[in-house]
Amino acid sequence: MAAVTPETQSGLQKGTNWWGAFVIGLAGTILVTGIAPYAVQGMGATAIWAIGINTMFGLVLCLCLAELACMWPDRTGGIPSYTAASFEPLVGKTAARHLGGLSGWSYWLGWFPVAPINMILMSAYLSSLFGIPQGGTVHLFGSFGAPISTTVLAISFIALLVIYIPCYFGVKLGAGFATVLGIASMVPLTLLILLPLFKTGSFHWSNVAGFHAPKGVDANFTFIIAWMFPITWSVIAMEAAACYVGECRNGPRDAKIAMTAEGIYGMLIYILTPLVFVGVLGAALTTSDPLTLYTDFSSAIFGHGSWIKWFIGLPLILALLLSVLNAIMGTGRSLYQASEDGMLPRWFGRVNTHGVPARAMAFNVVASMIVVLFGSPVRIYIFSNAGYLFACAMSLAGYFVYRQLRPAAERPLRLFGWVRFLALAIFLFWAVVYFYGGWNAPNIVVAPNSGPLLFILGLVIMAFYFPLYFWRKYDVGQYLTRRGPAVPQPVPATQAAPEMAEEES
Repeated sequence: MAAVTPETQSGLQKGTNWWGAFVIGLAGTILVTGIAPYAVQGMGATAIWAIGINTMFGLVLCLCLAELACMWPDRTGGIPSYTAASFEPLVGKTAARHLGGLSGWSYWLGWFPVAPINMILMSAYLSSLFGIPQGGTVHLFGSFGAPISTTVLAISFIALLVIYIPCYFGVKLGAGFATVLGIASMVPLTLLILLPLFKTGSFHWSNVAGFHAPKGVDANFTFIIAWMFPITWSVIAMEAAACYVGECRNGPRDAKIAMTAEGIYGMLIYILTPLVFVGVLGAALTTSDPLTLYTDFSSAIFGHGSWIKWFIGLPLILALLLSVLNAIMGTGRSLYQASEDGMLPRWFGRVNTHGVPARAMAFNVVASMIVVLFGSPVRIYIFSNAGYLFACAMSLAGYFVYRQLRPAAERPLRLFGWVRFLALAIFLFWAVVYFYGGWNAPNIVVAPNSGPLLFILGLVIMAFYFPLYFWRKYDVGQYLTRRGPAVPQPVPATQAAPEMAEEES
């Protein structure tokens, strides 16, 4: 009988290495281009330390995930794929599997909206750069949504279908596609945030001193925690590299390198971006449109010129496309792993001839087209983070549990023992951000008196895990009924149990 290799166990193609996981995971770091403009306008210089603290927590998350990924290198889908295994010593196999299944579904809710959010932004940038007429508007979902132009809708739908093509043909092609997009977008954006530090006179420390909020804004506890809720949706997203370590050829080695590099680079980008925005523009932070803010920022350094919007706009478009690629691919693997674990319908676990979960990724494309109709990134942030922050917090809690209850388990990568208590502390802090911040975020971040309905919508979507699980159980029962009872096969004499062989002799 042929030996069962990790590749055949996972069902996915081992077609990349740490670099592939790293460059596709850059899609998480690129999310700074969306959240930073909203945050610095709403919070002023306060956004610098609010983003910085959570980004450092994101680095801790990446390091903990690196240790877990080295222990279970054949599990794919990132954060939620380790939850079931890490909680098993505390709550038992059945409850742990449900925590893993709910975490996987919540992670899907957190990550797939990256695609519609970035498609809305990317389509608006394309329209601005090339002067495309906006056409009419569509306004669905009542107070949940906002008006969106038919041009943005059309560009978003077409681009989602185009991005699905490299996703369908395997992780190797997806990694190559991501390498091109990653280099083309991240090099100029990285240089952009570093230039003010070297150009005398463009950066003003007086704009940053005191980390003050905008004039007329009371930066109280509720305000800070409410803003931290959507901020965490973005600034810890460099963990996305963990979605692909299960498809790396040298799992433990590649996981360690990819997650460490992603965490360090993400921390650099997320802390410096709001710092230079506030330091250069100061009171001129008058727009929440990311493209306009980046253009104003560049003009303050280089001077005004028509080339500025192209120099900024094209890398932003490529960066957003990379995030869309990861949103479709990464959460497809989370759904696949949850299906493999028996917690979501078998339909999500089907793999195509290229070794990727094509059905799960197609499901992401369709769901993204629906969410584009919400029309407003900040509204999507709220209900999406109801799932994402839950999955991230549970992964840190799971790390603490497994490290505490299985300290002697073999670990190719072993962090310092005190890191487990740091992970627990971050979990408790994120619990406050999740419940208190999530409840108040719509009123403070989206619009006054909007109520907590967007946060509640996220909780309702999370609850759909349970009917999906029962669908899985019903589907398996129907499959076994159709197949009929298994016919016992005779056991060859060479495989007989030792006690039987002794009795016969």
